[in-house]
Amino acid sequence: MNETTMKRIPVNGIEMAFRDEGAADDPAVVLLHGFPDTHRLWHRQIPALVDAGYRVIAPDQRGFGATSRPAGVDSYSIVHLVGDVLGLLDGLDIERAHVVGHDWGAAVAWVTAALAPERVNHLVALSVGHPTSFGSAGLAQREKSWYMLLFQFEEIAERWLSADDFANFRAWGGHPDVEAIVAEMSAPGALTAGLNWYRANVPPSALVELPIVLPPVQAATMGIWSTGDPHLLEPQMLGSAEHVAGAWRYERLEDAGHWMQLDAPETLNALLVEFLP
Repeated sequence: MNETTMKRIPVNGIEMAFRDEGAADDPAVVLLHGFPDTHRLWHRQIPALVDAGYRVIAPDQRGFGATSRPAGVDSYSIVHLVGDVLGLLDGLDIERAHVVGHDWGAAVAWVTAALAPERVNHLVALSVGHPTSFGSAGLAQREKSWYMLLFQFEEIAERWLSADDFANFRAWGGHPDVEAIVAEMSAPGALTAGLNWYRANVPPSALVELPIVLPPVQAATMGIWSTGDPHLLEPQMLGSAEHVAGAWRYERLEDAGHWMQLDAPETLNALLVEFLP
């Protein structure tokens, strides 16, 4: 797809870059990537959703890609991340949208749907379950999430990930598009900005007590988890049902890794088109 369709607008004190595809009066779908991605993660989903009659908006979230990288850990708190989503909708004069999130984007999507139910039509969470469910998923999930503790150590985490041409990142992450990701993270300040999402929102104290209590999600919600995910276990997604007041649907993708958008695009696209009204 032609990158000339990238747009930029001021949002919540930063400048946000985003893809905007489809007719302006079609139902809007916002696609939220996580760490360490950009809007490019969705390049197999955008055409399918546009062909199905949606307006698709895929931003580079705060600190990633061509969007601003504000200084300071606090600039990446969940309050700012949700504010970015709502500010983007406001800037595009979109009153209500379907929201699809993956990884950290799923966490942002969950909190947006919980705190601003009037703005979220349908919610789709890929890989990452509801924050409360994730936080109470047990020791096995905490063991899988060991890297979140490492990422708290400023400069040390950056050096560990980037040393020897990002050798540790390559071995740990398993990203299907690793060369493009390494190129993005090599930009000045990019790696620290991405790690600040962890530092601002899952500090060590979160192992004991979650920083916020969320109201139940009112939107119809679909959670999708993939069996080949090395970082996330199924219970943290299954437990999300307890935090959804709207209709809940769960889908389990076989033979796909963490980046199901790239590993099983046709299957994921079919689920999205079927679920979103």
